[in-house]
This record gives sequence, structure tokens and C-alpha cells, in this order.
Amino acid sequence: MTRMRRLIPSTLVAISGALWISGCQRSSPSTTRPSAASDATAPARELSSPLGLVMILVPEGEFLMGSESEIDARPPHAVRVTSFYMGKYEVTQDLYEAVIGKNPSKAKGPRRPVERVTWLDAVRFCNALSKKQGLSLCYDLQTRQCDLDADGYRLPTEAEWEYACRAGTHGDFPFGPGESALKDHAWFAANTMGRPSPVGKKRPNAFGLYDMLGNVREWCDDWYDVGAYRQRAGKTAKDPTGPATGVKKVLRGGAWTLSPESCRTWVRYCDDPGFKDACLVNDDCGFRIARRPSRLRDDK
Repeated sequence: MTRMRRLIPSTLVAISGALWISGCQRSSPSTTRPSAASDATAPARELSSPLGLVMILVPEGEFLMGSESEIDARPPHAVRVTSFYMGKYEVTQDLYEAVIGKNPSKAKGPRRPVERVTWLDAVRFCNALSKKQGLSLCYDLQTRQCDLDADGYRLPTEAEWEYACRAGTHGDFPFGPGESALKDHAWFAANTMGRPSPVGKKRPNAFGLYDMLGNVREWCDDWYDVGAYRQRAGKTAKDPTGPATGVKKVLRGGAWTLSPESCRTWVRYCDDPGFKDACLVNDDCGFRIARRPSRLRDDK
């Protein structure tokens, strides 16, 4: 399984034996801050389960997705996102093992994020957790299609992920301009010991989500297309789900293997989803999960 990162200038670099291409110029798209739910019947701000999973309600809102800094992030475009729940932390090894029965991670540790998981591994986990809690399954494992109306667990769409990461901010980082404060918010190559770290040890963003910019890259539901954003230019996209088909799936967020410029809110990655048995799984690929709010109930 190969992976790519975009750097400026567009040079190819080897990281963990794979080639990446990634953008690193600063962007300053504007954004509309999300509207908070105030109705007494609104979903709970936070949900927890006996397995230790904590979900945070991300309120609906509109933001400017993307950046002018790299071809696959252009053009910045307006996106409207319906409220949803998102994992407060990346899925940890103890949670993954409790649901799946095994731990594929290289750097073992119960509170470290699970890694060395493919996209297919991640959606199988989502279905298994949904079944364990008596919820409707989001994924058809034969077609690999996601039912967004189901009340079970799934991977976030790429738009949901970026909206949750920005948390009502704009620019390259959700904590302000420049990368000097990144060390307080994320695990990346310069402040790790060559492995992912336990979740929740850095500062959260404004939505209360941890490790959005580092530790492990996170699988999204969308197929990757370098020109996907061009199709949304000049209009407000409502809950976009990406291309209908593709070859690789989207990954978002920085990682313990990456430089600061690769940990920006808009940087996109892609990798093989793992449909074939012969698939090299990277040790900086993990995930966090999402869930719709309208049918949610406390899992206790």
C-alpha cells in the first residue's frame, strides 16, 4: 500500500519507505462559525459508552473548505455540514481490541491510537461496534457503500473531518496563524520518540476533539480525487460525500511521522483501502469514528 504527501516545492520524499506529496503554503480562507444548538431537546453535548468511547457533538455550520496552496485542495469552497457526533479521541488500541479481538498496532499501548489498519479494517470495526450496541450497520461490506441514514458508527466524510478540525476557525491551523504552537496541540515528527503517543495528551480544539492534527492520519469515508473540489466551485455544498468511485480513500490529519507543514487543516492524503490481501499497512494510519445525532441514545 503506497501513500503520497504534497510538499512545496513539489518534491518527492521518502517517509517510512513510501513516497508522499503535500502542500505547505499558508492559506487564509474565511469561514462562518458554527451555530450551537440551544433547543432543550437538542442531542447531548457528549455521549459515552461502557467501552470507554466518548463522542462529541459537532454542531451544524458552514465553513470554507480547502486552500489555494495545493492543487488537490483548490478551490476553497463553501460547505454546509449537518450536526454529527465524532469521536473525542482517535480509536484506541484497547477499544479496537475489545471490539475486534486483536490489535494490529506496531507500537503497543492500550491508550495509543490503533494503527496499521486499512480503510476496510476501519469500516469493519464500525460495523462490529454498531452490532455490539444494537445499532443499524452503516456499511455494506460487499459493496463497501455507506448508509448515512443508519444510526450506527461510520467514518467521517472528508468535509465533516475538516469542519471538525477547523472548529470554527480559518487558516492553516485551528489555534491561530503559524506553526509555533503546534507542539502544544499535536504529535508530529519533531516531538515524538518515533512512535504514536497515548491519545488526549495535547490540547483539544474548540470542539473538544483531541489529536486532530497529529499522532496518526485518519481514514475518511470518501474516495480520493485530485479534482473533486473543482466540481463544488461557486456554490455551497451541503454535506458532500466525495466521488462515487475511486481507487484510493482519503486520509486526513498529520501524524507522528510528519513535518509541521503536513499537519495543516486542509492537507489531503490518500491510500489503498485494503480490498486486496496483499496490502502493506502503514504504522501511521488510524481513524476516529462518527455517528448521526438524530437517532442517538446514551450507550450506557
